[in-house]
Amino acid sequence: MLLTIDVGNTGMGLGVFDNNELRVTWRMATSMSRMPDEYAALLFPLLGEAGLRTSDITDVCLCSVVPPMIGTLEDLFTRHFNTKILIVGAGTKTGMKIRMDNPREVGPDRIVHSAAAYHLYGGPLIIVDMGTATTFDTVSKSGEYTGGAISPGLQTGAEALFARTAMLPRVKLVRPSKAIGTNTTTAMQSGIVYGYVGLIEGMIARIQRELPEKARVILTGGFTDIFSKETDVIDVVNPNLIFQGLRMVYDLNKSV
Repeated sequence: MLLTIDVGNTGMGLGVFDNNELRVTWRMATSMSRMPDEYAALLFPLLGEAGLRTSDITDVCLCSVVPPMIGTLEDLFTRHFNTKILIVGAGTKTGMKIRMDNPREVGPDRIVHSAAAYHLYGGPLIIVDMGTATTFDTVSKSGEYTGGAISPGLQTGAEALFARTAMLPRVKLVRPSKAIGTNTTTAMQSGIVYGYVGLIEGMIARIQRELPEKARVILTGGFTDIFSKETDVIDVVNPNLIFQGLRMVYDLNKSV
């Protein structure tokens, strides 16, 4: 089985494929202070709960925007799983040309989910990924990555609001019942959630105007369940796009 891993700045997603079927997914916090054995202690029980053994994991494909985590995870899978990792980076086949001033600047996760989206849905596309940052990526009709935009993520913005104000509390990020909040908590929830709906709708409208033809919009990452219900500019919701992309990239590179 193939274990796919997407390491973000605050969270890490893991998905296990049994051939082409995504069998199970997990999410855990990204922590550079954890040792390989600590990650093993977290991962082993999750495998057991899913009815899997360490010997079932024969291959691993990883993309990471946190470079120090790569060595930790390499050590984890070499020692505890006796398998090597395919690390997505410069030189990895993705099936996608990158039309950027400096292609090496683009996060590997953005290329992976863009390649997966094009493979699944064709082009042109706008991919909105709601993670630590909210990213907007564009793919041409012919399957070229043409750029995008980066803004603070929903959780990042909410934490900054709490950390930089004296009287505003940390609030749960849920859909408010209305835009006009009647207390501090609902007012913050409205401003954060509906504010990001406005951000997404405004950015998509601007990006669409710059494209030669109307693009299909794909939503992925965290909080997809909230935002897909609050706007009609999203065409497809796929929270597992990054895992599907990593499996696709692994298949392209497994003979190397």
